[in-house]
Amino acid sequence: MSRSDWRDHDWHLVHAEPQAPALHMALDDLMLDDVAAGRRPPTLRIWEWASSAVVMGRFQSLRNEVDAEAAGRHGIEVVRRVSGGGAMFIEPGNTITYSIVAPLTLVDGMTFEQAYAFMDQWTIEALGTLGIRAWYQPLNDITSSAGKIAGAAQARRGGAVLHHVTMAYDIDAVRMLEVLRVGREKLSDKGTTSAQKRVDPLRSQTGLPRDAVIERMVETFRDRHGLQPDTLRADELARAQALARDKFATPEWTSLLP
Repeated sequence: MSRSDWRDHDWHLVHAEPQAPALHMALDDLMLDDVAAGRRPPTLRIWEWASSAVVMGRFQSLRNEVDAEAAGRHGIEVVRRVSGGGAMFIEPGNTITYSIVAPLTLVDGMTFEQAYAFMDQWTIEALGTLGIRAWYQPLNDITSSAGKIAGAAQARRGGAVLHHVTMAYDIDAVRMLEVLRVGREKLSDKGTTSAQKRVDPLRSQTGLPRDAVIERMVETFRDRHGLQPDTLRADELARAQALARDKFATPEWTSLLP
């Protein structure tokens, strides 16, 4: 297998209406298989969230990461994704999330660290055009002098790679610390102000609406790599809904590692 370049691929953009957290997990899983099998072209998918969520990494322990009582009290759904990495706290208007699903040739021969840096380059460039000097922080963060901006995770399967990123546009640090145990332990001695400093929202750094930040990101991807508009097909959505119901929305999957 020889390594391919971004421009070797016909990139499609999917930016659908808000969807439930478990459905997002299912769409990533499904698209990974579909791109590997050639049923879907390489895709940049911008997520819209229907509700607040905690998204755990594939190998995380539910009770170690999440205060279930606090999540229930705030109406926050807890889901588990197929990729590794840490837990993400999601609020619909405060989060920018996207996935890139590509043939594995794009990162062929790269270490995970090299692949993360490579897949994040266009985002760092987009942030630069908005006046944010951001950089890749191994293993899977994008950060700036004001604090962390984004966290990434990857999964590779069957000839395709999934790279997804959650960016903090704005953040309710108090609520985040109530729900995420790990964040709470890391920051309890420093207080909430340090939580807000550690994850620095894009809103404060750009002064722009969330939609404008997303628009700039899409423009940058299109300029660098080429991009054409696409939609979720009816059969894709139906298969993803079934997968969400039978796997990603089930307590068995969410509490896979209790």
